[in-house]
Amino acid sequence: MNRNRILLKNVDLHYSSVAFKERSLKSLLAGMLSLKQSQHEIHDVHALKNISAEIRAGERVGLLGHNGAGKSTFLKMLAGLYPISGGTRVVEGTVRSLFDLSLGFEPDASGRENILYRGLLLGLHPKFMRQIEDEIVAFADLGEFIDYPIKTYSAGMQVRLAFAISTAVGGDVLLLDEVIGAGDANFMAKAKQRIRSLIEQSEILILASHDLSALSTLCERGMVFHHGELVYDGTIAESVDEYKRINGLP
Repeated sequence: MNRNRILLKNVDLHYSSVAFKERSLKSLLAGMLSLKQSQHEIHDVHALKNISAEIRAGERVGLLGHNGAGKSTFLKMLAGLYPISGGTRVVEGTVRSLFDLSLGFEPDASGRENILYRGLLLGLHPKFMRQIEDEIVAFADLGEFIDYPIKTYSAGMQVRLAFAISTAVGGDVLLLDEVIGAGDANFMAKAKQRIRSLIEQSEILILASHDLSALSTLCERGMVFHHGELVYDGTIAESVDEYKRINGLP
């Protein structure tokens, strides 16, 4: 029996106000010398508010909401990148996430060395990364630059390598944040085919996007976020309608 699932009960997530405060010496001195104290106190941000939901194997879920509604935070919470402040979070199955593609690169190391580093970040064994290294190199198609330091790469080259590494292995739970812009037309065609393959292999797909057409095509269920709250959970068609209504869209 397949037990891959996600269970959330009354999940809350706060960002500490410390993360928003300037801590440089310059800003400290400026504050001390200021004749007028700021009247604006920075409070903790309540990013996710009392979220309860269950997502089972076989479901394809689209996340809808305006910028800052909580979609990306929700995905990162599921991936375990953001700890919850309260409630219960249960994620059963191997999670693969496709966001923050630049995370985990060592600029002074070569692209080939970074394949190993990023694999470790993804929780994969060094021996396994060596086994799939040639496949990753071929997919990224960076030529001789694969043995050059990452700091010599263009932004597009870094994304291509990161995408090749991050999608080399699928998972039971696939978390996607928006469409990946990964370079020229030929590479984009490969990238889209790779994503389609990962979606087909995954037991659970959760996709956050502003592309309502893509969400309607790939997903059957929709979850609408608004100011950190899950305000609607239903079919993707109903969720799109609710998203438009809340945001005053035609």
